[in-house]
Amino acid sequence: MPTTPDLTPPDYTTAVGQVRLLIPDTEQLGDIPAYIFSDPQIAAFLSLYANSIKRAAAQAKLVLATSEALINKVIRTADYATDGAKLGAELRAQANDLRAEADRDEAEDSYEEIAIVSFTTKPDNSWL
Repeated sequence: MPTTPDLTPPDYTTAVGQVRLLIPDTEQLGDIPAYIFSDPQIAAFLSLYANSIKRAAAQAKLVLATSEALINKVIRTADYATDGAKLGAELRAQANDLRAEADRDEAEDSYEEIAIVSFTTKPDNSWL
């Protein structure tokens, strides 16, 4: 199945571009240019989380955290050291912050859905 190339540079007016910005996954890496996540993968995160940009970015960070913890672990050589567990913990903390921010955004948005109803006739209270 043919695939379409990822949009380069990201279009930050789109949901995919905004998720890329929050991850961050905005520059193509390596000899063969590629992002950490492809556009279809980010679209899948958005689909899983009802197009919530912050929730999709939080899940992407969790996927990165898991990957870092599994692949990098703790590696030490004479002049190089990595700690995948620490990086994974930081990414998970950032994901939790994004989820909390999404919760606050949704709580604020819920107040905007209040409808004002006016009565054009006086209610009949004679039965009282």
